[in-house]
Amino acid sequence: MALDLRLQVKLSQQLVMTPQLQQAIKLLQLSRAELVDVVTEELAENPLLEEGLDPKDERDEPVSDVVDDSMASDASPEQEVKGESEGMDDIDWQTYLEGYSLNSSTPRDSYEDQEERPSYESLLTKKNSLTDHLMWQLGLSSVSDEERLAAAEVIGNLDEIGYLHATVEELAETSGQSLDVVAQAIERVQNYDPAGIACRNLQECLLLQLERMEMGDSLAATVLRDFIHELEGRKYPVIAKALKVHLEDILEAAKLISELDPRPGLQYNEEDIHYIVPDIYVKKVGDEYVVTQNDEGLPNLRINSLYRNALTNSGSVDKQANEYIQDKMRSAVWLIKSIHQRQRTIYKVTKSIVKFQRAFFDYGIEYLKPLVLRDVAEDIEMHESTVSRVTTNKYVQTPQGLFELKFFFNSGINTVDGDSVASESVKSRIKEIISGEDPKKPFSDQKIVALLKDQDINIARRTVTKYREMLGLGSSTERKRLF
Repeated sequence: MALDLRLQVKLSQQLVMTPQLQQAIKLLQLSRAELVDVVTEELAENPLLEEGLDPKDERDEPVSDVVDDSMASDASPEQEVKGESEGMDDIDWQTYLEGYSLNSSTPRDSYEDQEERPSYESLLTKKNSLTDHLMWQLGLSSVSDEERLAAAEVIGNLDEIGYLHATVEELAETSGQSLDVVAQAIERVQNYDPAGIACRNLQECLLLQLERMEMGDSLAATVLRDFIHELEGRKYPVIAKALKVHLEDILEAAKLISELDPRPGLQYNEEDIHYIVPDIYVKKVGDEYVVTQNDEGLPNLRINSLYRNALTNSGSVDKQANEYIQDKMRSAVWLIKSIHQRQRTIYKVTKSIVKFQRAFFDYGIEYLKPLVLRDVAEDIEMHESTVSRVTTNKYVQTPQGLFELKFFFNSGINTVDGDSVASESVKSRIKEIISGEDPKKPFSDQKIVALLKDQDINIARRTVTKYREMLGLGSSTERKRLF
């Protein structure tokens, strides 16, 4: 069969991801904090963008008059994207820039008592970490230089809860000290506060704490040394029989052990609490729910009128400068458009969620209905992928509490009468059942299945196990408490 080369013209359609479309999709799935970072970075890089005043104090003007025809055609579908503020055209920028001073907002008499004020550095605080706490104690100890170097190496190899995972040989190699010096350094660090630090495993950690309490020869210490696995399995009768003591004594020893701290270093390494700022609010006004956006903290972007005037009077700038301004203007306008589009999409999705989940907003999580992305997508006439991006890392403040938008989308569990109930509602009922059980006789997963069936919820045992593990709740054996 002969092969030949030929040219063929073919007409086809395909989706092209332009840089502007990629930016819009990226902004759509960003969280609120990430969006603020992106806007702040763009403000620093694009001279045509600036942060305006409160929108109530501004008169918006369309930016499409500023740019060329190609840019205006790009911006035309979004009529709500506006630009300059009131009075910006009347400012004499030359005089303003010449008279501008970084200290102009500071009253002159504020410097009179400058010497009496504490320094700025003295107002700064830094949380004391576990390493800082241990190094401070090492600095107060009277030790040789070799042991000090080895102890510093030991402290540097502790994890966030205070455990030491490096071996003596590894520490000796990295610190350049002998094995005896390293072993002595480990023992010294173990005597520091908090008790149980620099241990190699949980057993050693708890034993160190008992020794600090002068209970190294107690029954609790014996149970920890010789019956750690039976203790983990709560096999108290086995331990009592092996030690030939009463079961009550073993229970008292187990109670004492349970009061020890298995993660002694965590108190110095707790992460700072990060508060969630909702992207949108749902408030009940009368019999209706009102959806309002939270624009607090988001910069109010606008186009710098100095560059707008430069484009309007294109004869005052050279061709290269004019092209640069045109390019930055397109980038600024598209960013403003993308942010407005993001906010409107979040609003529309939240409005649709309120419509589908009205019973939840009225009565609570027990009335949450099964909902999938397709339902909301069809309601607001958008693609499912768009709804998925919008609901990721976005939070809504409701009368029932603060929730991620993803929370309202969940599968359904069949009921006895043929209806369906949301999986999150089933999780809430499982948590409620376990919280009300007798700690000495916790419910098994099969018992929870029976209790849910009494509430007209038909669910398999493996599903109960799955939901229980998702809630971070242990099995009946792990939840059992004898004291």
